[in-house]
Amino acid sequence: MGLAGKKGLVVGVANEHSIAWGCAELAKAQGADVVVSCLNDKALRFVQPLTEPAGIPLKPCNVENPGELQALVDFAVEKLGRLDFVIHSIAWAPLEDLHGRVIDSSSTGFARAMEVSCHSLATLAKLCAPHMTQGGAIITMSYLGADEAVPHYGLMGPVKAALESLVRYMALELGPQGIRVHAVSPGPIHTRAASGIAGFDELMAGAVAKSPLQRAVTLDEIAQLTSFLCSDAASGMTGQTIYVDAGCHAVA
Repeated sequence: MGLAGKKGLVVGVANEHSIAWGCAELAKAQGADVVVSCLNDKALRFVQPLTEPAGIPLKPCNVENPGELQALVDFAVEKLGRLDFVIHSIAWAPLEDLHGRVIDSSSTGFARAMEVSCHSLATLAKLCAPHMTQGGAIITMSYLGADEAVPHYGLMGPVKAALESLVRYMALELGPQGIRVHAVSPGPIHTRAASGIAGFDELMAGAVAKSPLQRAVTLDEIAQLTSFLCSDAASGMTGQTIYVDAGCHAVA
């Protein structure tokens, strides 16, 4: 179930607490060669201290800037030669739209949230698929708010619902090429992205109280599931949203 000999691109490292970094660090430990991205030059000071000791190539990439996603994929292919897995772990919405009611959200804010958090996965897949010559896996990150109306999650709920639907259509379209596509849906975890959600501490406490395991999941548990889905052990699976949330999604 390891990733020895695999080549992967991990998009969206913000700091040591980000899901993307947990996935990249574990993939490296399991024998994969990886390239990672962070948002911009400002983020480099948080991410470089992680990647440099690990020998992981790093490149900034803001998916809203034309050409940067293409440049990232070109950089990864130059470093790795091919791609066996791609992990997409980016989500963003303007705070004024995220913190308000969905019905009050601006069309511009909604569109930007969709572009960054959802459509960027389709663009990334289009750019990476030609380099996934031996098949492989594309993984993105979702949340329970895609399937249920979660207080304070607001605008990101419909966006994540679209993301999970996109995963299914991508699985259908890329399956003939041997490329598997999944959404991983973690329980609440303290990340930089989570800090933008109003009432996050209450949301997390509620999830812990509700979950059968009576705890939050860890960054390592999310990374372990993602690593499995990227491995050959998951070769018969595609098109799924898979929860790693201490069972919270299964309890009313």
